[in-house]
Amino acid sequence: MAKQSVKPYGESQSEAINIISEKTLIKGDITSSGDVRIDGELNGNIDAKGRLVIGHKGKVEGEINCSNIEVSGYIKGKIIASELLTMKASARIYGDVIAGKLSVEPGSLFTGNCSMGESKEKDEISKPKEQKKV
Repeated sequence: MAKQSVKPYGESQSEAINIISEKTLIKGDITSSGDVRIDGELNGNIDAKGRLVIGHKGKVEGEINCSNIEVSGYIKGKIIASELLTMKASARIYGDVIAGKLSVEPGSLFTGNCSMGESKEKDEISKPKEQKKV
């Protein structure tokens, strides 16, 4: 049985880590129940249950949906981080972000729209108000 421990923000740690190394290019989507680290390039979408790390030389063009994301590299596309998105000083993000919590280091670059906080609040804000008939 895999050893698991609890990490910050409710993240579980498993021993399975998927690594896309530097000078590697993948064209296609990635789905993983574990952690993913990208130091190469991905042209496609990522859906991971664990933590996603985009290394300093990592580059992703596509939609990302993960619970916790740490970015030191380049992302072009929509990002959904249900718990925490961490942007390191070298991060470059071009696209819309939806995150539970957002951590931004000075020097990082972000171009797009950002929505953060509890999803219940976002749902209530986006619902049209009922109109009463008189």
